[in-house]
Amino acid sequence: MSYYFSKTLHCGFDEAVHRTAEGLKKAGFGIITEIDVKETLKKKLGADFRNYRILGARNPRMAHEALDMEDKIGTMLPCNIIVQDVGGDETEVAAIDPVKSMAAVSNPSLKLLAGRVGDMLKSVIETL
Repeated sequence: MSYYFSKTLHCGFDEAVHRTAEGLKKAGFGIITEIDVKETLKKKLGADFRNYRILGARNPRMAHEALDMEDKIGTMLPCNIIVQDVGGDETEVAAIDPVKSMAAVSNPSLKLLAGRVGDMLKSVIETL
């Protein structure tokens, strides 16, 4: 079983980041963190790496519901989405499947909420 949803886009990296951010916004998610892995690895290790961005997205209403249900669930927030250059003017976008990432949490209400969030993220990925 896969722990993520993904799609390969036939466009450049910057366009894929933009399209992903716009798709998340339309679905009610905000990007609260953004990590440029290529830049970070170059700065910290002097290592060269492909274009790779981690977007930390959250839906405020659903995050609030989750935190009300389980106060430690913040350890699993936000939902991460990656955008990475796979070469040949193709870029992969992948999002965590919240149901899979919360499998260890034994709270049925939270699992239902994770399913709703997962459906939303999967829809964003599919429509890119």
